[in-house]
Amino acid sequence: MPRPHTFPSADHDHRHCLDEILTAAERLCRQRRARLTPRRRRVLEIVAESHAAIGAYDIIDRLAADGGRPAPITVYRALDFLMSQGLVHRLASLNAYVSCPQAGAEHGAQFLICHDCGAIGELADPGVEARIAEAAAHVGFEVAMPLVEIAGTCAECRRAAT
Repeated sequence: MPRPHTFPSADHDHRHCLDEILTAAERLCRQRRARLTPRRRRVLEIVAESHAAIGAYDIIDRLAADGGRPAPITVYRALDFLMSQGLVHRLASLNAYVSCPQAGAEHGAQFLICHDCGAIGELADPGVEARIAEAAAHVGFEVAMPLVEIAGTCAECRRAAT
């Protein structure tokens, strides 16, 4: 699988990006015989509509705009399903969710979080994962999933500031 761009270019076609995420999710769920219900698909679509993270209650508000406000547990269950399938990640520092450009692949990741525009870039650097595993093993700890969240400023925001 080709390595995705960490941050999309300013002129990228996000509609195409969103279509690819949804198509990959449908294919993956079909292969795994996992039910991508209309509600789960819509939650994934809302999460993937932007390269920024979105909170569960913002998702609920978006679903309410579609007609009828769902119970929070419904959205959390959909998010749990999407995370279990490797379609979204939860960013603990933001208490929010982002779609995964490597749908279904079990992998650790390093998330670059722009504190200016809110864009999220996902890296999956095996060298970083290996170094984390080495350091953890040195103290007798076994890593299950190395997820790292890094706050900073993206290139677009740095350019705009100068």
